[in-house]
Amino acid sequence: MSARLAGAGIRSLTFIIQTLGGSKMKKRTFYKLIVGTVAAGLTCGGALALTVKTAVAQTKVGFVYVGPIGDHGWTYRHDQGRLAVDKAFGDKVKTTYVESVKEGPDAERVIRQLASTGHDLIFTTSFGFMNPTLKVARRFPKVHFEHATGYKRDKNVSTYSARFYEGRYIAGVIAGKISKSNRIGYVASFPIPEVVRGINAFILGARSVNPKMSISVVWVNTWYDPGKEGDAAKALIDQGADIITQHTDSPAPLQVAENRGVKGFGQASDMIKFAPKAQLTAIINNWNPYYVARTKAVIEGKWASSDVWDGLKPGMVEMAPYTNMPADVAKLAKEIEEAIRSGKLHPFAGPIKNQSGETVVAAGQIADDGMLLGMDFYVQGVEGSLPK
Repeated sequence: MSARLAGAGIRSLTFIIQTLGGSKMKKRTFYKLIVGTVAAGLTCGGALALTVKTAVAQTKVGFVYVGPIGDHGWTYRHDQGRLAVDKAFGDKVKTTYVESVKEGPDAERVIRQLASTGHDLIFTTSFGFMNPTLKVARRFPKVHFEHATGYKRDKNVSTYSARFYEGRYIAGVIAGKISKSNRIGYVASFPIPEVVRGINAFILGARSVNPKMSISVVWVNTWYDPGKEGDAAKALIDQGADIITQHTDSPAPLQVAENRGVKGFGQASDMIKFAPKAQLTAIINNWNPYYVARTKAVIEGKWASSDVWDGLKPGMVEMAPYTNMPADVAKLAKEIEEAIRSGKLHPFAGPIKNQSGETVVAAGQIADDGMLLGMDFYVQGVEGSLPK
């Protein structure tokens, strides 16, 4: 209704202006007609003014998800960030999303579709979307792109990620304290540095309190497949693991842990409702402040390409409550969390040796971001070979 009324107001105004050229009407009469027409538009709920203002001011923000928003993990947390943008800006912003997008040609098609339909800012939220994002960005230089967990940037492409490994180190400490079999089962997605880094951080945390700990890894080669994830967790438990953790997106491994009477950790969001007796804690990805800030930058014309990699201290990584563990273990976990947040402890502080026994980080040294971002080796305590 408002668009129809606004259109009528504009047509009336156009008619008056056109008529003036061939008329001898007095200026006073003309002014009255102009004022009357504008007033009529405003009387109808301000339709004309509101429509014009909305058309000019509204910013379109798109999100591309690798899984469904109901995965209760990775994609769910990204969508919570989208909802935070809606709440922060109201009618100034219109958000859209496409879920369950496969990495590869499908991703490029979806990203291109968003860019060609007036989106000002597009978040692509999986590692495998990196090259498709860059390719589309070159064709749409006026659109702003944000890619999660990648490392390639351009004038209109930013990258962002979270230091998940900080949370995995804390989880490892907890596992090292409560495991009876000294064996951790790890359900892994793809052998990329982000995932390898998480495996290493976990076992480093575990071995800091229990040198006997080891990790067995099952690679499922998917981010989200509850069936495969659950089967991997079952196999790991059958091999003797009494702690299950994961770098995949569904709560299936944790649910298996609950059903089999072992402990586990939530991934990307708090999954306690799926495993009230099994979950020890969860690493929570909090994208909300980042998404709001980057959207605000676009609205204000201040957006610039950047690279952000934040952790516990800025709040991009959070820990769920420490549950289903002795009080002294929960106390230790909180102390480790605070030590990482304050900078007193770094999960990759030396001495660190790889599987072959070679020192990769010397005593008194800390692995730099270059090593962390390109991590392609296992540390001691991880069983099996790293897929290439």
